[in-house]
Amino acid sequence: MKNIKSVLIPKNLLLPYILVTICFPFWGFGENVTNPLVHAFSRIMMMSHFEGSLIQFAFYGGYFAMALPAALFIKKFSYKAGLLMGLTLYAAGSLLFIPASLTMVFWPFLIAYFVLTCGLSFLETSANPYVLTLGPEETATRRLNLSQSFGPMGSLIGMFTSQQVILKNLSTQSVEERMAMDPETLRAITASDLRFIRFPYVVLAGVIVVMIIIIAFSKLPRYRDQEHKINFRETVSRLLKKKRYYEGVIAQFFYVGAQIMVWTFIIHYCTMELGMSEARAQGYNIEAMIIFVSSRFICTFFLKYISPSRLLMILAPGGMIFTLGAIFLQGMAGLYSLIAISACMSLMFPTIYGIALTGMGEDAKLGAAGLIMAILGGSVLPPLMGSIIDLETVFSFSAVRFSFFMPLICFVIITIFGYRAFKVYNEPLL
Repeated sequence: MKNIKSVLIPKNLLLPYILVTICFPFWGFGENVTNPLVHAFSRIMMMSHFEGSLIQFAFYGGYFAMALPAALFIKKFSYKAGLLMGLTLYAAGSLLFIPASLTMVFWPFLIAYFVLTCGLSFLETSANPYVLTLGPEETATRRLNLSQSFGPMGSLIGMFTSQQVILKNLSTQSVEERMAMDPETLRAITASDLRFIRFPYVVLAGVIVVMIIIIAFSKLPRYRDQEHKINFRETVSRLLKKKRYYEGVIAQFFYVGAQIMVWTFIIHYCTMELGMSEARAQGYNIEAMIIFVSSRFICTFFLKYISPSRLLMILAPGGMIFTLGAIFLQGMAGLYSLIAISACMSLMFPTIYGIALTGMGEDAKLGAAGLIMAILGGSVLPPLMGSIIDLETVFSFSAVRFSFFMPLICFVIITIFGYRAFKVYNEPLL
């Protein structure tokens, strides 16, 4: 019963906790203002679904590339320094949308997304383990889940912004119609579309600058190595000896892949299976996020009474069942099943994260890097799913519905991790 009675957030750490938690919606916004644009970029730039999904490759590739440098930076300096570096890179990547939109070429956008998510990698590598330290270890996973519960609020704002500011204002011509246009008309329409795409990112950069100033002048606990040098090899060796940790990294890879595939390709499901417009399809994406947010708060409450691993053993099989519904059910029934997956995904990321880092102590700074690098799943798996969708039909299935076998496999792997965490490791500290 110790984990129930322990203080969640000590009073002297409440203000630092609030400031760090405010950062959590920032990566939710960046991710979810971007996901719907995979389909839009494919149409605007007249590309295949695989090429359009390279946005996800660049976006989540930045997480992978910068996670380890971020962890080393944080270990040498402090979590606060990591937060500031992350926000600075985030703002810089957002501002790169200005020259990218002016060139009207696809690859500068990939660079902008990559720089932006290098910042997000710094931000998440700093904020997640920082929250774990801001109170007793017995309540660390609950504390992280509470902070993560505010992240989807940024996601909802990002989705709404994508729908109302971008998608509703984009031209509606198909790829075939664009290919038939004369060069001047096509250039004018493309320039207009890209202006709407860049606008939210430029505004975001301004908001981030304000946050940088607030954190820079705030007193936050440093939790810095004052006496010890960075022993990278020894730390990695210790981490690799802990099965719960590296199995958590693997589970996180497949969870992030599943999440990004489900949310990115809801748009494709709606437009290609049900004939909806991109803006209307984004409305269902918003519904999925509302369910995700609600479920996260509900599940965080239940963590007062059941262990995170037991909860994961409930959520992951639920994700499998609803994914099967998206594959085998026709029409709106399949769409509703697809939306329901978000209820099951709601607590997976912070739960896997907390389970994997339990009892790591100072090693959590590098351990967090491995879990952020696992976000590579969101870079690698969506393009593969996009290549399946390009096939149009697979066996007796439409390619869109068949492609959801990929997130189904991911949920199977997460279920196995939840079972092992509960039955094998028994999580004595959670």
